[in-house]
Amino acid sequence: MRYHRLIKLLLMASFAFTAHAQTKTAAPPAFTVEGDHFVLNGKPFKVLSGELHYARIPREYWRQRLRMARAMGLNTVATYVFWNVHEPQPGVYNFSGNADLAAFVRMAQEEGLYVLLRAGPYSCAEWELGGFPAWLLKTPQMQKALRSNDDAFMQPAERWLLRLGQEVAPLQIGRGGPILATQIENEYGNFASDQAYMVHLKEIFVRAGFTDSLLYTADNWRNIPKGIIPGVYAATNFGIRNHEKGMDALAQVRPGQALFVSEYWPGWFDHWGHPHETRPIAPQLEDLDYILKHGTGVNIYMFHGGTSFGFMSGSSWTDQKFLPDVTSYDYDAPLDEAGHPTPKYFAYRELLAKYASAPLPPVPEAPPVVTVSDFALEQSSSLWENLPQPVRSEDPQPMEHFGQSYGYILYRTHISGPQNGNLELDELHDYAHIYLDGKLIGTLDRRLGQSSLPLTTTAASSQLDILVENSGRINSQGIMRTEVKGITHQVRLAGKPLTGWHIFPLPLSSLDNMKYHSKSETEPGPAFFRGHFEITTLGDVFLDVHNLSKGALWINGHAIGRFWNLGPQQTLLVPGPWLHQGKNEIVVFDWFGKQGATLPHLAGLPKPILDAPTRDTIGSKQE
Repeated sequence: MRYHRLIKLLLMASFAFTAHAQTKTAAPPAFTVEGDHFVLNGKPFKVLSGELHYARIPREYWRQRLRMARAMGLNTVATYVFWNVHEPQPGVYNFSGNADLAAFVRMAQEEGLYVLLRAGPYSCAEWELGGFPAWLLKTPQMQKALRSNDDAFMQPAERWLLRLGQEVAPLQIGRGGPILATQIENEYGNFASDQAYMVHLKEIFVRAGFTDSLLYTADNWRNIPKGIIPGVYAATNFGIRNHEKGMDALAQVRPGQALFVSEYWPGWFDHWGHPHETRPIAPQLEDLDYILKHGTGVNIYMFHGGTSFGFMSGSSWTDQKFLPDVTSYDYDAPLDEAGHPTPKYFAYRELLAKYASAPLPPVPEAPPVVTVSDFALEQSSSLWENLPQPVRSEDPQPMEHFGQSYGYILYRTHISGPQNGNLELDELHDYAHIYLDGKLIGTLDRRLGQSSLPLTTTAASSQLDILVENSGRINSQGIMRTEVKGITHQVRLAGKPLTGWHIFPLPLSSLDNMKYHSKSETEPGPAFFRGHFEITTLGDVFLDVHNLSKGALWINGHAIGRFWNLGPQQTLLVPGPWLHQGKNEIVVFDWFGKQGATLPHLAGLPKPILDAPTRDTIGSKQE
C-alpha cells in the first residue's frame, strides 16, 4: 500500500514538474525594439511588409491576396481599420462578412504572415473622411472637435477603440496572435501637434488591451516632430527617391532608434479628370535596397490597392482645390487592382528574396477574368418618380443633419416670379445640377470652384430643384472638419436667401421598389437604368462604362462604385464572387439620364482601362 502511495506521489510530482517546464518553455512570443533593430522571439527580425485593406478586397479573395504577399517575399502585411465600416451609426457595430477584421488577421497568421494593425482612429487611405464615420460631423461642436482632445470627439473615439479591442486585442503577438505592432495615429503631424490628444489616445489604446504589441505612430517625413510623443515608437512615410531624406529625418528626431519606414509609396492614386498615376520601377528598387540595408524594415504602401467599392472613395484638398478620387485604388501597386502580379511585383520579388529567411513559395494563380458581350440597359426609371417623402426645412441643411452619410440629396423650393439674378450656392459640397420647372439649366462643380449661375424666371411661380452629390469627403488636413455634404449654408437668388425647402435624402442604400419602364417612356433627367447579362463561367469582369456619363452602379445588389466620363478610369472591376452563373442584374444611376434615342450599352473587357484620356487636368499631391 505504501509502495502504491509512493508511486502515486512520484507521478504527481513528475506531472507537476512537466507542466511547470512546459509553461516555462511556452512563454508567449514578443516583438520588441533593441538598439537599432527589431527582435522577435529573441532573434533579430526585419519587417518585410506590404499593405492591403480587407475592406477593399472581397472576402473570398483575402487568402489569394495574402498568398501573393508571401510569394513576393513579404513576412508581414499591414492594414488600416476603417472606423466608418465598423460603426456606420453611433453604437451600431459591424464585424461580419467583409468587415470581419479578426477573421482577416487570423487568415494572415494561417498563411505565415505577421500583421501591422493600423488601428486609427484616423486612417486617411484616400478613403471617405479618412475612415471617420460621417455621423461625427452632424453637430457644429463635433466639427470643431474632430481629431482633437475635446470630449465631443474623444468619447465616441474611446467607445470605438474599446470595442475594437474586444475584436482583435487577443490576436496580438504577446497572446499568440500575429499582430506585431498597433498604430495609434496616422500622420498626425500633417493635421496638428496636440500632445495632450496623442497622450490621451495612447491611454485609451492601453485600456482597450493593446499592451501585447508594439504601439507606434507614423508620419510623413516632412512632419515627424509634430506627430510623435515620448514613449511611443515612431516610424516614417515617404515615396520614390526620398529614402535618404526620409530616414535621416526620422533619425534626427529619434537618434539611436531603430528606423522603420511605415509607408513606402510605389505608386499613387487617381483623381477624376487627372491623368492616371504611375511610378518607374528602377528607382524603387534602389530605394528599397537602401531602406533594408539601413533600417529595420519597410511597409510597402500599397502592395495591393484593391477597390474603394460603393461610395467609399475619398477626396484630396490640394492647392485650394477639391479633387475627388476615382473608384479604383490600383495605386500602380505590385499587385494590381484585380490581384494580378505586375512587372513591379516580379522585380520586388527578386529583390526581397535576398532578404528572405527561406526560399520564396511559387507565385499563386491570379483570379480568372471573363468577358461579357455588349448588352443594353433596356429599362429605366426617372429619379423624379422615385423620390422619398421630403423633410421640410426653412433653410437648406447638409446631409448629416438628416443622418445621411453617402449618396445624393435633392433640395426643392418655389420661386415667386418673374426673377432675374445670380443663383448662389454658399459652400456647395460637391457637385450639383440645377433644374427649373424640371429642365436642367446648369451644373456647378466644386472641383472647378463653381458656386453660382444666372437664373431667369418668367412665371408667377417656378419650381427650383438642386440635386447634389457627395463626391467623397476629404480624407486629410484640417479641412476635414468642414466636410459636411450637400448645400452647407444658404442658397441666394439676386442676393436674397431662398427659404421654404422640401429636402429629399437619397442615400441609395436600397434600390428596391423602383418603377421601371421601357426607356422610351422615361422622361429626360437623372434616371436609373436596369439590364441583365449572362455568363457561363465565373470570373472577374472589367465592366466598360464609357457609354455612361456620371453616377454609380450596382450588380446583384453589390455597390460597385462611381463612374464619370471625365476619365481616367473607364472600367469598373466587378469581382467574380459577386456574380452568378447565368443571369446577373445591373442597375445604374446616371445624372444625365437618357441621351437621345440611344440605349446605354456596356460590356466586359479582358483588361481594365484606368488610363483613358482625361477632359481636364487639375493637379496632383506632392510626395
